[in-house]
Order: sequence, then structure tokens, then C-alpha cells
Amino acid sequence: MFKLSVVTPEKVVFEQEVRSIIAPGSEGYLGVLTDHAPLLTALQAGKLEVVDSDHRRSEYCLSGGFLEVSGNVATVLADAIETIEGIDVQRAKEAAKRARERLSRRSDRDIDAARAEAALARALNRIKMIPRK
Repeated sequence: MFKLSVVTPEKVVFEQEVRSIIAPGSEGYLGVLTDHAPLLTALQAGKLEVVDSDHRRSEYCLSGGFLEVSGNVATVLADAIETIEGIDVQRAKEAAKRARERLSRRSDRDIDAARAEAALARALNRIKMIPRK
């Protein structure tokens, strides 16, 4: 077991003892277990999986950030994070549409292409995380 803290710029989302996590690292997904070697890595948009002390798995939609592991403490500094169940499908689709529209006008001076690309990536990540029925 190790302590996991998930923090956004607004708040501490949770702190608890966990058995493992799987995080979307900048070079691919990576797993963390007890006694993991010290690590600092960027995180990309993707799914964060957490297995708690009762072996229950929780999944979160992560918009990117950083992961630090040291001394059986893992800290996720998340740009934004939400439960898979908390994703508003319609809102995510509308955000993707708005971002695509902005990107189609990329040559306009008032369009921040990098911001629009990041918004599109976040929206597509949310849509991808929605469980298929």
C-alpha cells in the first residue's frame, strides 16, 4: 500500500491509501505499486486507474498534469480530473465541435491555436472515456 494524493489547481480531489495506479504518462501508460522507485513524469490526457485497499478499481478521466512518486507517496498534480460517470457526453461533444471550429479559422489573428488544440484533446479524451453500452 502507498499514499495517493490527487490535486488540481482548485482543490485536493482525494488522498487515500491504494494498492496500485495506472497513469497515462507522456511516453505511455505506467503502473505504480508499493516501493516504486522515485519518479517524476508528465501526464497526458487519458484514464487514471486506481485500485484501493479493498481491491476496488476506480477510473478517472485525466486532462494531463504531472506524477511524482517518492517514498511510498504518489502525487498526481492534475490539470483537471473527473470520474468517468461524471462526464457530460453532450457537453464534451459540444466542446469538441467548438474547438474544431476555432481550429478551422486558425489563420485568424484572434484564434489561439494551441489553446484550441488543448481544448479539442480534452474533449476527445472525455468522449473516449465514456463506457460503451
